[in-house]
Amino acid sequence: MAKRKSVSSPREKRLAASVLYTTPIADREREELENVAKTPDAKIDFSDIRELKRSERTVLVGRFYRPVKQLVSIRMDADLLAWFRARGRKYQTYMNEVLRREMQAHMQGR
Repeated sequence: MAKRKSVSSPREKRLAASVLYTTPIADREREELENVAKTPDAKIDFSDIRELKRSERTVLVGRFYRPVKQLVSIRMDADLLAWFRARGRKYQTYMNEVLRREMQAHMQGR
């Protein structure tokens, strides 16, 4: 069965990335960008931007934000590694969580 086209919201034409990122901008657009870049920060009106209520420390890492993982090689005591491995298959994830809690506690001035 063929999928029906939506009457209320027609599909937007897709553009190739090569067209989006390699097409030169017009002189007028370039001039506007240069004028914006020259504007000092003190002259920018921020009155219509709402103030952030939450501090950076209350952001839930792992819910929507996924930090970049980096492969490392470390040396640790054998009994410590055995204890983490005894927790199951995702022992490295648990190690990451323990280190993150320690880092956050240190940042809060424990």
